[in-house]
Amino acid sequence: ETLGGVTTKVIEKGTTIPAKKSQVFSTAEDNQPAVSIHVLQGEREFAKDNKSLGMFELRDIPAAPRGVPQIEVTFDIDANGILTVSAQDKGTGKSQEIKITGSSGLSDEEIEKMVHDAEAHKAEDETRKALVEVKNQADALIHQTKKSLTDLGDNFDAGEKAGIEAAIAELETLLKDDSATKEQIEEKVKTLTEKSHKLAEAVYAKEQGQQAGGGTEGAKKADDDDVIDAEVE
Repeated sequence: ETLGGVTTKVIEKGTTIPAKKSQVFSTAEDNQPAVSIHVLQGEREFAKDNKSLGMFELRDIPAAPRGVPQIEVTFDIDANGILTVSAQDKGTGKSQEIKITGSSGLSDEEIEKMVHDAEAHKAEDETRKALVEVKNQADALIHQTKKSLTDLGDNFDAGEKAGIEAAIAELETLLKDDSATKEQIEEKVKTLTEKSHKLAEAVYAKEQGQQAGGGTEGAKKADDDDVIDAEVE
């Protein structure tokens, strides 16, 4: 279960056992000290619509900005159908796990019903998931733009800064509105993205101007040093 209650599938239905698969996740908040691992079974896009098999926490994650910690979650099903789910902080090596025996506990009829239920609600689930994803995108954009304003805000006049802050406020207000549509959020995301791009352009323009001012000295240094061309991806 990830941000917004969305189910992230690690081992797909019909996978031959034994099987072992891993995915790397991260934190949703700055300085988040723990992550909850919710193990689910089912075909639906949202955790609440699937069967809960168990839950555990990985604690003592070092303080860090959201998205920085790397938490590797591994699902390991042995030949007897025993499921071991582990979570490891790749930075510290700290780990936690849970074992689930008889992980299915479902009859063939119940499994068939779950598959049929997922198909029946596919369109509805995809629409809900798309809305959650655009909300997550908007939240991430707000977080990054606020950070940029804190780090680079002194490079802008009051009017430019006020315009960006107003766009942030409008998007934050919309995200609190449960009736907001995907299209409405996307429009506000577009507005804030355009304003944040101007913020970045202004910073780079200022930096290039400063480099041009010291062009003679920079050119001399280039003559004195070996220059290596490289591509950054």
